[in-house]
Amino acid sequence: MATLLQRLGLAAAKRAWLVIVVWVVVLGGLGAGFALFGGTLASTFSISGTPAQNVADQLQSSLPDADRGTGQVVFSTSDGSAFSADQQADIVDALTAAGTTSGVSSTINPFQTEADRQAQQTKLTAAAAQITTATAQLDAGQAQLDQAKAQLEAAGANAPAGAADQLTSQQATLDQNKADLATQQKQVTDGQRLLDASAKIQTVSTDGSTAVGTVVFDKSTADVTPEDKQAAVNAINATSIPGVDVNYSSTMTSITIGVSAGEIVGILIAAIVLFVMLGSLIAAGLPLLSSFIGVGVGALGVLAFSGVVSMSSSTVTLGLMLGLAVGIDYSLFILNRHRQQLRQGVPLHDSIGLANGTSGNAVLFAGLTVIIALAALNVTGIGFLGLMGTAGAVCVGVAVLVALTLTPALMSLAGLRVLPKKERAVLGSQKHASVTEHTPEHADTKARKEGTLATRHPIVILAAGIIALLIVAIPALSMRLALPDGTSQPADSTEYKSYSQIDHAFGAGLNGAIIVVANLPTTSDAAALTGLEADVADKLLAVNNVVAAAPAGASADNRTVIFQVIPSDGPSAESTEQVVTDLRNLSSSLDNQLGVTIGVTGLTAINIDISAKLAGILPIYLFIVLGLSILIMILVFRSIAVPLIATAGFLLTVLATFGAVTAVYQWGWLGAVFGIHDPGPILSFLPILLIGIIFGLAMDYQLFITSGMREAHVHGMEARKAVNAGLRSARPVVVAAGIIMVSVFGGFVFGDLVEARTIGFGLAVGVLIDAFVVRLLLIPAAMHLLGEKAWWLPRWLDKITPDVDVEGAKIERFDEAPSAGDASTDRPPALVDA
Repeated sequence: MATLLQRLGLAAAKRAWLVIVVWVVVLGGLGAGFALFGGTLASTFSISGTPAQNVADQLQSSLPDADRGTGQVVFSTSDGSAFSADQQADIVDALTAAGTTSGVSSTINPFQTEADRQAQQTKLTAAAAQITTATAQLDAGQAQLDQAKAQLEAAGANAPAGAADQLTSQQATLDQNKADLATQQKQVTDGQRLLDASAKIQTVSTDGSTAVGTVVFDKSTADVTPEDKQAAVNAINATSIPGVDVNYSSTMTSITIGVSAGEIVGILIAAIVLFVMLGSLIAAGLPLLSSFIGVGVGALGVLAFSGVVSMSSSTVTLGLMLGLAVGIDYSLFILNRHRQQLRQGVPLHDSIGLANGTSGNAVLFAGLTVIIALAALNVTGIGFLGLMGTAGAVCVGVAVLVALTLTPALMSLAGLRVLPKKERAVLGSQKHASVTEHTPEHADTKARKEGTLATRHPIVILAAGIIALLIVAIPALSMRLALPDGTSQPADSTEYKSYSQIDHAFGAGLNGAIIVVANLPTTSDAAALTGLEADVADKLLAVNNVVAAAPAGASADNRTVIFQVIPSDGPSAESTEQVVTDLRNLSSSLDNQLGVTIGVTGLTAINIDISAKLAGILPIYLFIVLGLSILIMILVFRSIAVPLIATAGFLLTVLATFGAVTAVYQWGWLGAVFGIHDPGPILSFLPILLIGIIFGLAMDYQLFITSGMREAHVHGMEARKAVNAGLRSARPVVVAAGIIMVSVFGGFVFGDLVEARTIGFGLAVGVLIDAFVVRLLLIPAAMHLLGEKAWWLPRWLDKITPDVDVEGAKIERFDEAPSAGDASTDRPPALVDA
């Protein structure tokens, strides 16, 4: 493989403009593909086979209209006073205008809904009063009839003829009237029970200052287009409503993928780090340009399929993060090797080929490790998570291809300008010796004389590092998982404002409504159906932390009825999770008592099921990744101790990262710094994503650091000195790469997308811990303590383990570097067996 990559690098260097044109054409083609065939990005997640999703699928077949997309519009007076008549009229006009836009089926007027409720209550109250009056009248009639019966009995034989039959007929009439009145009484009571059960499902707040309107689209939730949403929003915004603030729920807003100020700052920091490290604007710009092309190709390639594959904004954002970060680092690794060889006098094209065959080979292996880790997300059986892994793997794969082809082409065009002016001036001269102080060979020599911090005090470093990381990991013991709700949106966003206003005016539970689908037995008439619905509503209301329950729709045969259940707390609260569990457990009791079975669905229940399934699969995936880590490291480093140390370090990184994420996003520590105004549960798919991605990146750093140690040891250096030599050689580029990745990932922490902020923070912290604590301190300290034992491998395992030439050692380097002016740039170095 090293030979093939060397030839690929030489070919790209010689045909630089052709390579650049090809990549530009690919980028343009994918951009056109996205423009023509791209679809919309989803804001919700689903997993087939979960209980809530199964109920939703059943509901779709029995009551298709129930799956229509809806969005909430929250109107509130600016001064907190009750709506005036004019304001109410303007709000109704705004909703009416939205109802006439394309894609909208209807709108629900909150004031009319509340008026209908009041009218129903008035009707029930009047009916109850009438029944009370009628009952009194029947009681009076019964008393008169009883008196007549007593008189008739006292008269005995003197009683008028036919009087007994007359009284019997009157009693029968009275009994029938009582029976009819009892039926009416039950109907009124059942109606009142339903109305009482739904008392806290309001559309206008008690103080009259907040109202929630609903826009009903004519398509299913997944099929509502951004254009349909925006048209409705525009229609409402075009209506003047003085003194009223209007905000929209997340289901009324569209997701856009853009570049935030934080991401720009992250890229600028990466550029500064590159310039400081490389000392040349051209050299610093080369990895950035390569990564921009790569991330553009990868992201547009993924987006081009958004028209045929449902994907979330997180899918694309993850690809952008990874493509940008690894794209810069992979190009940097190859460029750094190329610069070292130029300093040694290796001709330009020969150096490019050698860099591609050595560091490029390591980049290929590192990239494959990340790709495998991301692709392994598909084994979880969770569709959207597997898609995220696949999209990330595609972007990383493109980054690798760009690094191995476009980077050599750009290095060829840059020539010696990838070196600072001073180094170009002394290149090939007697002063060149001062330049070579930056080479790995010099680092090896220096390592023989003195150690590093990690190797001078290995026990202290190892103990302090492990204890510190375990302390950081402590918050992870209380980590809760959930999908984001409105509280996680930026405080100035319309989504957060609408969520907060509903919470304040109606209670947190209205934001986390649960849908219960009841399968009823056949009922004889409407009254019997109402009674059964009231019985079910009472049972639902009796569940702990349920504050309201009301029928919200029924199938044509009245066998399937939808109930809206309101919990006492928000959608991500622990009590709401328990409500979903308790409702499901209630089904068997309802079946025994009423012949009714129920299922639980709705966005709240679906999100809870997703989080539960992700939490369940997390240990399995972690086990798979740990096993994969050990096998890959044995294959690469032909050692038992190194893989175990590397895997233990990875585990420490993951635990500490989980702890940091929990402390900041769930506990609220440093919340003001990271814009966290409402701490809550952790994004449910974040832990499994972090495990996969950090594993891949950790193996990258392990490879670039430990391969230098192994190379020095294989060439005869004593094990402990080899640790110092390898560390000193790799440390500058690993430090730069780590800072770049932390900067790029950290830039997303202050972006607009909720999921991107959490993922960016987790990855930034994970890279920070793994690169600077685990790989640069703990791993060298542990290997120093082990000494020669670090490279022990059983003889039988050594025989069956293939020789993976990750660093391209089979490519022979020039024994003597020719001068820059008299060497052919077209002649490749000789190839010999290692």
